[in-house]
Amino acid sequence: MNRPLAASAALGGPLGQPLFELENVTKVYNPGGEQEVEVLHGVSLQIRQGEFVAIMGASGSGKTTLMNILGCLDRPTGGLYRLAGVDVAALDRGELAWLRRTMFGFVFQSYNLIGTASALENVEIPAIYAGQKTAERKRRAADLLGFLGLSERLDHRPNQLSGGQQQRVSIARALMNGGTAILADEPTGALDSKSGAEVLKFLEELADQGHTVIIITHDAEVARHARRKIEIKDGAIVSDTLQNGGNVLSIAPMEPLDFDDHGFHLGEFVETLRMSLRALRANLLRTVLTLLGIVIGVGSVVAMLAVGEGARQAVLDRIGSMGTDLLLVRPGAPNQRGNGGSIATLVPEDAEAMLGLPNVLAAVPELNASVTIRFGDNDYQTTATGTGADMTVIRDWPVGRGSFFTRADASRYAAVTVLGQTVVNNLFPEGIDPVGKFVLINNVPFQVLGVMSPKGATASGSDQDDVIFVPLSTGSLRLFGQRNVRTITVAVKDVSKIDQTQDAVAALLTERHHAEDFQIRNMAAILQTAEETQNTLTILLGSVGAISLIVGGIGVMNIMLVSVTERTREIGIRMATGARTRNILQQFLTEAVVVSIFGGVLGIGCGFAMAAGFAQFGVPVHVAPDVVALAFGCAVAVGLVFGFAPALKASRLDPVVALASE
Repeated sequence: MNRPLAASAALGGPLGQPLFELENVTKVYNPGGEQEVEVLHGVSLQIRQGEFVAIMGASGSGKTTLMNILGCLDRPTGGLYRLAGVDVAALDRGELAWLRRTMFGFVFQSYNLIGTASALENVEIPAIYAGQKTAERKRRAADLLGFLGLSERLDHRPNQLSGGQQQRVSIARALMNGGTAILADEPTGALDSKSGAEVLKFLEELADQGHTVIIITHDAEVARHARRKIEIKDGAIVSDTLQNGGNVLSIAPMEPLDFDDHGFHLGEFVETLRMSLRALRANLLRTVLTLLGIVIGVGSVVAMLAVGEGARQAVLDRIGSMGTDLLLVRPGAPNQRGNGGSIATLVPEDAEAMLGLPNVLAAVPELNASVTIRFGDNDYQTTATGTGADMTVIRDWPVGRGSFFTRADASRYAAVTVLGQTVVNNLFPEGIDPVGKFVLINNVPFQVLGVMSPKGATASGSDQDDVIFVPLSTGSLRLFGQRNVRTITVAVKDVSKIDQTQDAVAALLTERHHAEDFQIRNMAAILQTAEETQNTLTILLGSVGAISLIVGGIGVMNIMLVSVTERTREIGIRMATGARTRNILQQFLTEAVVVSIFGGVLGIGCGFAMAAGFAQFGVPVHVAPDVVALAFGCAVAVGLVFGFAPALKASRLDPVVALASE
């Protein structure tokens, strides 16, 4: 008969060497405690390769504990246990996992199949942890299930299979990596008589092919199929007899155990990711609730930082539009309160004197007042600013049409003006070019030399284009009725020397006025202070979002801890089929990170939506790419940090305790 089984032994030669050797093995639960219970009392036993053994005993006799020790799911409290000549007590968790993955196949009474996985996926599990390639693994799992009569059930989950079918899936899983030793704990206990007979027949066939088969049972009828029967009572072996002609199969010697783990590989990560996605999909509501905390946290970080960055940009743009290479000189002593325009200490000659200082590019005095401008039958109320010819240079505000007045215009007190775009829109009918036209400003005729390019509104909403400019000399004489100026704006050539220039301007004015009756604002220093203040505000807003993200992270940890508790049996199944500590750690940590990644992506989308909503209400927002990257990185970090504790807890579970969990 052609079998798709990996033979663990070859015909020819004497009966195999001892595979299991126990000498005075004891097992005590809760040692040293008030409820100390000794289950095994000095058990000594040898089972050779290729034997078909039934360990029989009543409930509580210690037979299942003995099987757990033989299968490296549990450790003895005392005595010596050698497996293929190796002292099991000297092996670490990784080496024990290698043994469970490479040598053993477990067939449990309760089947111990993973409910969220199909029959094919359940059978594949040992090969996944052994590092088999996907195509090879799937082909072998399908062959095994086909041999066991389940070809039509590959995609069925355990709850879609009968008890006998589930047990056959369990047997196929036990054989996936070869199954040198098959340990079957009450394999027919949950089956009807027909299904039980089929399972026992198949176990007999496995023994005939060279597998070492150990059945743990309390049923004498089941034990009758074995070729050696060991009876255990109250934790001690009371009889050990051959039956059915004994174990006569000849077995070739085993190769020495090498515990070669082959290390981590990319395929292992891919399989971990696939299993994690399947687990998250199986608990969709829990996954969504976990996502929600991350979404809210990441969305808050993005939105708050967008608002903070937007406010920072608005303030800096407003200050920057005035120029960062400027000094603003206003009248009045440094500690004097009141409107600088009403304090008469600065005169145009002060600006002329400043032009002689080193590093001064321009010095423009200004004075303004509210005026009425008329063209034809149209009147319009606006602000007239008397200034110098270098105003366009200092403010970086070019003329859109025509030209700006010159120094010659100022020196001859020319009645000329340049209009802002808003004034033009309100004063002149459509289609009329104002350049060259004459207007009345407070009933004084002025000729329009040009129109300024549109500048738009400031962050506070004031219209910068609602203004007209006239030479300061002309305005002082014919419009304002005073010579004292409201401000002098000084542009420097080298902004790195702006502090020295500020000191020089202060010294010059003090010498001219014989008093410190002025105030100087350094725009570069103001910009730096404003930027520091806005950065602090941005950090504060970001911290509010970060708190939400941390709360979401705590939610991830809580949900993952619940998941570990609910899936403890699954963890035990994976360990029994060869999962290493790192495999369990990777799976649960990957689940937490995957949730955080999905939550991060959705949260970024929500953050954009919230930022857009703020913008609709006039709140300045700016979503920078580095903010998005920071929020996403924080989401991933939250998954790693808050998912690590539950993942570590899962990876440190004892296999036998995990399997006993309900």
